[in-house]
Amino acid sequence: MKISLTKFGLPQVAIYPGFLTLALIGAPLLGHSTMPTWGLILTEVLIALVLLWALSFFRDPQRDCPQGNSILVSPADGKVTDTDLLEDHPDFDGQVLRVGIFLSIFNVHINRMPCEARIENTQYKPGAFKNALNPESSRINESNAVFFTRTQTPKAKLMVRQISGAIARRIVCPVQAGQTFAQGEKFGMIKFGSRTELFVPVQDDLKCCVKKGDIVKAGLTVVARYR
Repeated sequence: MKISLTKFGLPQVAIYPGFLTLALIGAPLLGHSTMPTWGLILTEVLIALVLLWALSFFRDPQRDCPQGNSILVSPADGKVTDTDLLEDHPDFDGQVLRVGIFLSIFNVHINRMPCEARIENTQYKPGAFKNALNPESSRINESNAVFFTRTQTPKAKLMVRQISGAIARRIVCPVQAGQTFAQGEKFGMIKFGSRTELFVPVQDDLKCCVKKGDIVKAGLTVVARYR
């Protein structure tokens, strides 16, 4: 199966592998007279592994995302860290379901739209770079909130929040107000380990389909459903 690299990874997707490739070529040329053979081999293997990881981090696997106005698919790959019912939230009226997802440095880091939707606005917030495994990172870390309205019934306002982690230092989200997205369509990424949260207003027919510890895939895993 062909796996391409994401455009959201630029310029790092070109710069980092470029430097590592030069290092892979240059190590034996510069170290042949000062380093033993086993040291050169070990150095080459380590550089090659880092190069493979750098390329795999920006991988963009093709996915056939399920469609349907009764489901919400995961906005990110990773592990579910919390599924909370918030009694109030400054951006919503009434109870809100929050699904928090931790992305390790080995996960695909592309964010996908949970449903067919229209972008309302985005809100960037500078902050700290604490461990994204901690739900407290949602409050204090650098983040970017994407507000959107479902274009199908029920036409609720939802939010996906991209949150930087201890390693992640770059949020990518080139969306604009009024832009429409299909369910599972890519809209951004967070580079190098992070947290993604989905906020859904609670209503009688809404059911959370995941629990803490579940592994989810962006655009594939159904995280909530309208009965």
